[in-house]
Amino acid sequence: MFEIPDFGSGAVWLSLLTLTFLEIVLGIDNIIFISIASGKLKSEADRKKATNIGLILAMALRIALLFGVSWLVSMDDPWFEFDWGWASGGFSGQSLILIAGGIFLLYKSTSEIHHKLEGDEHVEGDPGAPKAGASLRSVIIQITIINIVFSFDSILTAVGMTNGLVGALLIMVIAVVVSVGVMMLFAVPVGNFVNRNPTVQMLGLAFLILIGFMLIVEGAHLADLVIFENHIGTVPKGYLYFAIAFSLLVEFLNMRIRPKSAGKQVKLNTYAQEAARDPEYTRMQ
Repeated sequence: MFEIPDFGSGAVWLSLLTLTFLEIVLGIDNIIFISIASGKLKSEADRKKATNIGLILAMALRIALLFGVSWLVSMDDPWFEFDWGWASGGFSGQSLILIAGGIFLLYKSTSEIHHKLEGDEHVEGDPGAPKAGASLRSVIIQITIINIVFSFDSILTAVGMTNGLVGALLIMVIAVVVSVGVMMLFAVPVGNFVNRNPTVQMLGLAFLILIGFMLIVEGAHLADLVIFENHIGTVPKGYLYFAIAFSLLVEFLNMRIRPKSAGKQVKLNTYAQEAARDPEYTRMQ
C-alpha cells in the first residue's frame, strides 16, 4: 500500500520538483535514442506512434521497477566474482545490465553512423538488392531494450533522492508520470528537428556513443573492477551533460550564422528516402 507523503511539507515538494527535473534530464538520453530510432520509419504517423509507445513503455517500466525497489536494490550483490591477478571484480545484476546496455548503445550508434554516411545498404548475398528498412515492430523492440537500461538508471536516481522520506514510493511515481508527460509533449518536435538537421543527427549519435561508454564504465565501477591495480571510477554525469549542452550550443550558433545560400546542406541517408527512390525497396516491405 502507498504511504501518503505530507504534501504540506516543503521538503516533500522540494524532493518532488527536484526528482521530476532530474527524471526529465535523464530522459533526454531516451528522447535522443527514440528520435533516431523512429527516424527509420517512412511515415510521420508511424514515427509519432513509435515515439509515444516508446515513452509510455518507459513510464510503465519505471513504475514497475519502483514497485520492485527492494529487489532492485538487492541486485548489487555479486552474482559471480573473479581474480586473475592482473584483473579482479564481481559482477552484479546492476553492473551487467548497465554494461549490456552500454554495448547495445555503442553498436546501434556506430551502425547508424555507418548507414547515414555510406549510403544504400544491401541484403547479404545479393549486392544488387537494397536492404529492407525498419518496421514499426523492430523499432519498438529496440526502444524497449534501451528503455530497460534507462529505466534502471532513472530508478536508481529516484531511490537515492527519496531515501528516508515518508511516502517515497508515491513521490517517485508522481515524478515519473509528470516527467514522461512533459517528454511526450516535446518528443515529437525534438524528433522532427533532429531528423531535419543532419548535423544534429550526427551530434545525437555521438552523444549516444558517449552515453554508451559512460554506462559501460559505470557498470565496471559497480562491479569493483580492478585492472593492473587501478580501480575503475565513474564518469560524473555533470561532465557528460555539460559536453552535450556545449556541443548543442555551438551547433545552434553555427546554424544561425551559416548562410542558407552558401550551398546545399549535407543530406544523410534515411530509410524513407531509399523507399522513395527504389520501387523494389517498397515492394519488399
